[in-house]
Amino acid sequence: MFAMLIAVAALWGAATGLLVPRAAYRLSVEPEEPWRDACEAGHVLAGPARGWLGAPGCRSPEGRPHPLGPALTPVLLTGLSCAALAAATGPRPELVVWLLCAPVAVLLATVDVRVHRLPDLLTFPLAAVAPLLLLAVELLPYDAGSWFHALLGGLALGGGYFLLHLIRPGGMGFGDVKLALSVGAVLGWYGWGVLFAGTFAGFLFGSLYGFGLVLVRRGSRKSAIPFGPFMIGGALLGLLLGALSASP
Repeated sequence: MFAMLIAVAALWGAATGLLVPRAAYRLSVEPEEPWRDACEAGHVLAGPARGWLGAPGCRSPEGRPHPLGPALTPVLLTGLSCAALAAATGPRPELVVWLLCAPVAVLLATVDVRVHRLPDLLTFPLAAVAPLLLLAVELLPYDAGSWFHALLGGLALGGGYFLLHLIRPGGMGFGDVKLALSVGAVLGWYGWGVLFAGTFAGFLFGSLYGFGLVLVRRGSRKSAIPFGPFMIGGALLGLLLGALSASP
């Protein structure tokens, strides 16, 4: 049964990962530009939810495919993340929240890598929905966290990132502040130790990446990097550690 849970989670991640390229393509624009509604060849992106859902590409009237971005990478990232979360969390109810948040996190990371932007269309709903889902989870049996700690974690991490934004706006974007609200909530679910570990891991990953750019001479210490993917990577590591160490 445990192996089946991991397999189902991996399939869920792979299936939702297939939806990432289309949404990422539409969202990967500069702040003053509207969301894309056509591919580079000019074909309108029709489909469910006004074209936000669908295959990772479109086809011309003649049937020629036009990819909207790499499809394999988000499928692998989302599938492996969901499988790892299922293996660490087991059949506890908070696993549902992690599986719902994982595709959104991969989508956010993809957009941030492309245009150094974390869209409000994703960060604001995630900051509201994640704590609400965790509140529902706490009403169920066999959960291994605390909604009160999740709420405090979101406020604490969001406040900390906001302070960093005020100190150095060029080094910490406001999109990172909004993402910190949901990251803090999911990490705080397992307590302050997990919150600290996941936050530290995010800064560590970002620092190593920046240092690597300097070493290969593709950037300097003042170069801007997309920090969202490192926040999300740190959050994933923190969740895995928190779930493994949580009481059954």
